[in-house]
Amino acid sequence: MRYVVFNQKGGVGKSTITCNLAAISAQQGLRTLVVDLDPQGNTTHYLLGDNAPEGTLGAAGFFDQTLKFTARPKDTPEFIVATPWDNLDLMPSSPQLDELQTKLESRYKIYKLREALAELADTYDRIYIDTPPALNFYTRSALIAAEGCLIPFDCDDFSRRALYSLLDNVQEIQADHNADLKVSGIVVNQFQPRANLPQQLVRELVDEGLPVLQPYLSASVKIKESHQLARPMIHLDARHKLTQEMVALHDGLRD
Repeated sequence: MRYVVFNQKGGVGKSTITCNLAAISAQQGLRTLVVDLDPQGNTTHYLLGDNAPEGTLGAAGFFDQTLKFTARPKDTPEFIVATPWDNLDLMPSSPQLDELQTKLESRYKIYKLREALAELADTYDRIYIDTPPALNFYTRSALIAAEGCLIPFDCDDFSRRALYSLLDNVQEIQADHNADLKVSGIVVNQFQPRANLPQQLVRELVDEGLPVLQPYLSASVKIKESHQLARPMIHLDARHKLTQEMVALHDGLRD
């Protein structure tokens, strides 16, 4: 199963959700790959810390190769590295993705990621794709390559307003490029149950019939420690409330 974690708004927890769901998949014995398409590389740092192997080709190397004709192209696994966690691999990001974007758009390489990940169907049980906070070439490539779309929602009125255009964009990709893409659900992040506004916003989404997933992910300072130490929550504190919410969210997803 291939999931894309997508929201055009920044700061909603895409990388956090991507890495933690992937770490849980791997911890449960599923062969798991994370693809980091955000040039900021937060997901890459979260999973590798400061230990990224030198000379790693990663996502930028993969897309750069699609622009060149070569008699001996590198196989997709050559762009992937192992993380410190069993069963969890990563196609890392780099700032070079920004430099490549215009060329990739002009050469219409929008289907190359789907082709590459489809070839890995027998290698990985779960693939999670982290995306930039914009509807650009890399985000569209991810939506075309994925089977399920997870949408982080951070209980903010701006996020609520942006949600409808986001869903419209997903439907356009479904109609034009990827009929197999499903909206797996909206992931409520940084939820504060004692605050009125988050409760109101989420209730309105549910009342509108939108696919809001349970449980909601609590706001917690522990996640900042997790980022700093480059240890997903399942490896930092498996008994923490937020960890248990993420496990329940993970286990509620349907392949």
